[in-house]
Amino acid sequence: MSRDLQSTADLIRYYTLKELNHIGYGHFGGALSIVEALAVLYGDEMRYDPKNPKSQDRDYFVLSKGHAGPAYYSALAVSGFFPIEKLYTLNANGTNLPSHPDRLRVEGVDMTTGSLGQGISAAAGMAYYLKSKNMPNRVYCILGDGELNEGECWEAFMFIAHNNLTNLIVMVDDNKKQLDGYTTEVCNMFSLEQKFMAFNFNVAVAKGNDVNSIKSCIDNARQCAEKPSCIILDTVKGAGVDYVANMTSNHHIRLDDNGKKSIENEINILEQKLKEGGLL
Repeated sequence: MSRDLQSTADLIRYYTLKELNHIGYGHFGGALSIVEALAVLYGDEMRYDPKNPKSQDRDYFVLSKGHAGPAYYSALAVSGFFPIEKLYTLNANGTNLPSHPDRLRVEGVDMTTGSLGQGISAAAGMAYYLKSKNMPNRVYCILGDGELNEGECWEAFMFIAHNNLTNLIVMVDDNKKQLDGYTTEVCNMFSLEQKFMAFNFNVAVAKGNDVNSIKSCIDNARQCAEKPSCIILDTVKGAGVDYVANMTSNHHIRLDDNGKKSIENEINILEQKLKEGGLL
């Protein structure tokens, strides 16, 4: 059955909650804030073949904010890279589904990430190689706003702009929070839009939890041949789940009994919606 992008986002959020609820802890906030971006990338934008994950014709995706791996895994499972049941092995002993993406263990993962700042450098290297070989493949990379505290990110952005890597689209999950608090309090970066413009990027701001807004920005970025593109996703950490979004500190959550009940309630609401749409 074909799905629209919102239905794809609902499925990714549903399975992200189920796999995290299954183990009772994890990076809920930053995983939930990129669900819509993943839905657009895997539901419409990227070229890939789940039966041949290493296809030479594929587009590449790098989740630089590797702690959002549970949402990434859900997107891969929903897209057919591996059975849904594998999601419930997240972080289990001997798992092939570790907390952070591992390209040697997880079908469809192009780059192992987790140490913040490194993913964007890898994505830049991929794009540089593809451009040097005149290959049509594209590269997409999602970073966190807190991750931009890493100087390595800005070195990568300079490299991307200097080499005019228009085959790479940078996406920043601007969810306003990081591990130790609000980004403005930990290390205020002021206007990300102005910063990327100063680095000679084509910049757009998308409603980060609106699939149509994200798709529109990606469509426009793909048409820009003069400079590389950055899409700033104006998101909410824990988006789509009030219990998580309303927490002051929601980077990593270990669920107590009340928390588990709240997440189960959200799962049930999504499950009913997906069943009514014939998607479960």
